[in-house]
Amino acid sequence: MVAVTEYSDEAVDRLFRALADATRRDIVRRTLASELSVSDLAGDYEMSFAAVQKHVAVLEAADLVAKIPRGRERIVSAKPETIRRAQELLGHFEQLWRGRIDRLDTLLAEDDEQSPSDPS
Repeated sequence: MVAVTEYSDEAVDRLFRALADATRRDIVRRTLASELSVSDLAGDYEMSFAAVQKHVAVLEAADLVAKIPRGRERIVSAKPETIRRAQELLGHFEQLWRGRIDRLDTLLAEDDEQSPSDPS
């Protein structure tokens, strides 16, 4: 089984809540491709600059992006290591469920072997 680094429930909740929004996922996708200013990001959405800033703040709180001052602008860059962490967590959950399904399959197969056959 793959070792999974432990994260607090609050950190996991922040991470997946941040990724639950389509605009925030798009911001992460775009900033994985290249660093962008908050102004550049805001120009591509039909929402206010302040709304985009709030989305970036949620992503920053979840450690999915970093906002770096560069002159008068704030440059947003994705943090791929956090995306890897989310992938690792989902992989861990998948392993848990696959193990449970495998155990259930085994129990059902044992039950079928022990059941008397139908005489009809």
